[in-house]
Amino acid sequence: MTIEALLLSVAMATAAGLVGCFAVMRRMTLAGDALSHVALPGIGIAIALGIHPLLGAVTMLFFGALLVWALESRARVATETIIGVVFSVALAIGSMMASGEELIEALFGGAGVLSHTEVIFGLATSCVVVVFVLTQKNKLVIMLVSSDVAMTAGIDVKLLDLLYLETFSLTIALGLRYLGALLMGALIIIPAATAKQVARSLNSMLVVASIVALIATLAGSALASRLHKETGPLIVTAAGVLFLLSLLYRRR
Repeated sequence: MTIEALLLSVAMATAAGLVGCFAVMRRMTLAGDALSHVALPGIGIAIALGIHPLLGAVTMLFFGALLVWALESRARVATETIIGVVFSVALAIGSMMASGEELIEALFGGAGVLSHTEVIFGLATSCVVVVFVLTQKNKLVIMLVSSDVAMTAGIDVKLLDLLYLETFSLTIALGLRYLGALLMGALIIIPAATAKQVARSLNSMLVVASIVALIATLAGSALASRLHKETGPLIVTAAGVLFLLSLLYRRR
């Protein structure tokens, strides 16, 4: 693994762990998988236009998060329900716009040398995600407890909700290169679910989730290099093993 890939892996894992904690507390455990599929049409359009797939994915993820936010406030149904509807349509459109190896790589990620664009985007985006979560964590917690209390405290609940969804989408975009649209959601949710089993406070949960995501990413990448397999499935498998270990720890 090159230095650039190592730095990007650390940044991606940290961002995924932090964002995932609030996703788990918001009961958006299926949202990571569902919303990640929204990237597929963007990837298909980018490939058709001959531009970098990452640009198409990020654009569509941003639009998807905005659409979920708009529909959630109008339809007054659970976020996961809205995301499920958007995901189904996006998956159908995306599968029609990409085919063969392009679709497989979009779904499961792929190995290869990272471009300068991918490294710069990944590091910059990770910094944005980490700064947002760390600076807004108290407001996010208050909003989770009660929207009315949050509004009374002067928090713009709708704007904060939109910013979180967009941050969630950015985090998904971070892992599309390695894990693909099908698996990136798992790296957001599984480490946070693991941290919830062992952490005693919000701060410790954020730290543990980031560490678990990092260990899973590094272990999965190392195994993939040794076994000559794709990185995505092995990273998620490593995260799953750590989650099972946390359940055993909880029983003690």
